[in-house]
Amino acid sequence: MNFLQFDGTNFVFEIGAREKHLLFEVLKHYPMVPSSHHRITRNTEEAKMKSMQTLLEDAMAERRQETNKHLQAMLKDEARFKAAKSGFRFSLTPQQAEWLLEALNDVRVGSWIILGEPDEEKLKSVNPTETNAHYLWAMELCAYFQANLLAALDHRAPI
Repeated sequence: MNFLQFDGTNFVFEIGAREKHLLFEVLKHYPMVPSSHHRITRNTEEAKMKSMQTLLEDAMAERRQETNKHLQAMLKDEARFKAAKSGFRFSLTPQQAEWLLEALNDVRVGSWIILGEPDEEKLKSVNPTETNAHYLWAMELCAYFQANLLAALDHRAPI
């Protein structure tokens, strides 16, 4: 996935056919992070904290539903991906780029949680198995797409 330009309204990218397929595959797993993973506090003894935690989880679930709705509409728009020499060209508004970043981050963090929240050193030593290979793959793939999107956002920033 290569960032081509910001035309003042949209970020324009070029993506290979395989990359497009992988992007769509990894996004099928959104959302992955359980709402209960987001904590107001670790001390949930107080009734007030429990009700605040419930509000947080409800807000997170609502946000995910909204993001997923926009993300699915964006990806199902057949006109979004236009055939090009080396695959496809597609454009994203800044808001769409944010939705995509949010979804990719959720899949990446969700995979990390499922892998046991390993630190960087432990993650390097994780041997892929039939059980965990999918999550290792998803983390790396999401990181790749996130890096490209963030680089595009950086190009838009004033110098």
